Amino acid sequence: MASSPDARRQPPAPNLPWVPASWTMRLVAAALWLGLVMVATGYKEDPCVYEALVDEDTGLCKGLEVLYPELGNVGCMVIPKCNNFRKKITRWTEPLVKFPGASEGAKYILVMVDPDAPSRLNPKARFWRHWLVADIKGSDIKKGRVQGQELTAYLPPNPPVDTGFHRYQFFLYHQEEKFIFLLPKENTSRGSWKMDSFVTRYQLKEPVASTQFKTQNVQEL
Repeated sequence: MASSPDARRQPPAPNLPWVPASWTMRLVAAALWLGLVMVATGYKEDPCVYEALVDEDTGLCKGLEVLYPELGNVGCMVIPKCNNFRKKITRWTEPLVKFPGASEGAKYILVMVDPDAPSRLNPKARFWRHWLVADIKGSDIKKGRVQGQELTAYLPPNPPVDTGFHRYQFFLYHQEEKFIFLLPKENTSRGSWKMDSFVTRYQLKEPVASTQFKTQNVQEL
């Protein structure tokens, strides 16, 4: 039987980032449940507006994608307060981080920090280290997989109350050295990390890609 003209005009499916099966099942179940509730009650939620960062904070928007469930790519955006997103992001596990421009045979180091600890007005604990992974294959980060030597386990963003918005910054460096590690002193605390010293020690130069997003404590809504 011949295809209808409408069927022939359907656009090809987009290349979507790799997503774990558990996330897919969870998102499908949530969507079905929400649809049933909205049909049964006639409820229509106000649209959720995704706000971009102000110009002064967009300097790090350089090719890196950071994807959380429900939110998608949060690179260079403010986490919206709708749908309880600012609370959910404090509970989700590590995001997918994707750099489409990665070289297949290269290795990379991923850094996630909060430069606004404990607050942007008084960042005396800068940089708070949220995640540090070395030995990431280019073929993996190209597809959104962060697999390698985890030097600092992922810690979700959770800004303290009454400290305003915090920036969460992601930097991807090309790794030249074979062995990357934190000094004993660096491992005693996540806060007040001398990130510049780490970058200099391993001759990481400028990051090949970067991004950031902003969020604040849910009690400050």
